[in-house]
Amino acid sequence: MFEIKRRDKMVERALLVGAYGSNEEKADAEDLLQELGELVRTLGVPIAEKLLIYNRESQARLFVGSGKAEEVCERARELACDVIIFDNQLTPAQQRNWEELAKITVIDRQEIILDIFASRAQTREAKIQVDLARMSYSLPRLTRAWSHLGKQGGGIGSKGEGESQLEQDKRKIRGQMDRLKRDLVEVRRNRANQRKDRKRTPVPNVAIVGYTNAGKSSLLRKLTGADVLVEDALFATLDTTTRKIDLPNKQPLLLTDTVGFIRKLPHQLVESFNATLEEAVMADFLIHLLDASHPRVLEFYGTTMKVLHELGADDKKAITVFNKIDRMDDTVTRAMLMNAHPDALFISVHSGEGLDLLVGRLCELVGSGSGEIEVLIPHDRADLVARLHREGVVHRTEFEEEHSRIRATVPERFRETLTPFLAR
Repeated sequence: MFEIKRRDKMVERALLVGAYGSNEEKADAEDLLQELGELVRTLGVPIAEKLLIYNRESQARLFVGSGKAEEVCERARELACDVIIFDNQLTPAQQRNWEELAKITVIDRQEIILDIFASRAQTREAKIQVDLARMSYSLPRLTRAWSHLGKQGGGIGSKGEGESQLEQDKRKIRGQMDRLKRDLVEVRRNRANQRKDRKRTPVPNVAIVGYTNAGKSSLLRKLTGADVLVEDALFATLDTTTRKIDLPNKQPLLLTDTVGFIRKLPHQLVESFNATLEEAVMADFLIHLLDASHPRVLEFYGTTMKVLHELGADDKKAITVFNKIDRMDDTVTRAMLMNAHPDALFISVHSGEGLDLLVGRLCELVGSGSGEIEVLIPHDRADLVARLHREGVVHRTEFEEEHSRIRATVPERFRETLTPFLAR
């Protein structure tokens, strides 16, 4: 893979900077800066200090005014920092100007998230998506990464003897991006085929969606016993995991864990991760999982709903579930959440509290549309009888000369298959 960025040594001390433009924005900026700290710690980078600054108007050269920029650089020198990380998005030119001024590496929130995704990706699909996103982000920043950009080259493969190394590098990256896009199309085609195979034996699918670190993987593991990574960290898992469970009413169900959402997600990743997030679009219904113990949980609800709206999945049937209630001591906050979402469930994956209510709600959703029927199944169709027992609730079976007369409650998706065998 063509390297788009070089680092000579590990980062030892980071200064985090967040800027806000009005008093109304200050509280949100403080929370986002705290979240940036969690993202940076996920990469294992030590944080020297978090600095929140007032920036009345965005400046073209450095985003903040020159005087404020000098103060930030001076603070970075006092703390012996080797990187400044902005919560605000910097343009490629602003990033270069900052590094000239500070004489150390300067990056923004987008680059941190991209680095986390690069370190977490496991499957071929996730790695392709991350590589595409990183290349898209880094292409306009190449002059920051290379020291030989002014050199001229000629010969086979170059566009004349005057082509600069920068132009060659950009061509190389664009070529790799084109190949990755073709690979991603093939991956998506394979995923579509896998989905068709699942639909041949129609089993309802529920996608677990929500803000990162809400406990989605923990819930999947608790309900299915699946051996999936569970870690108290942002973006602990990026890859889609699907597992099958049998509900108490004998209905089978596919549970899918999806990548977590976050505020200010780089648009390169929103585009690149459509293949992963489309599991939410294709699901029959959703479990919207939220961290009830987080002080800005309702904002996180809005963030997730906004992304679901962009994906066209916000109108699906959904169960709103507040997790981590074992961490809540404030009864007033819980009452507020219950008032805002009267139909929501309150659970703790850690302690198991409320999980029986969630399973019961899943049974209701999967069972909606079910009805009692009587069918005459020929003796040579033991496969249908087995499926009736597996996916429905059999009430009575009578063995007759040429067939079995079975009365059962079956889900709507199974009725079409049984229509030719309905008792008249």
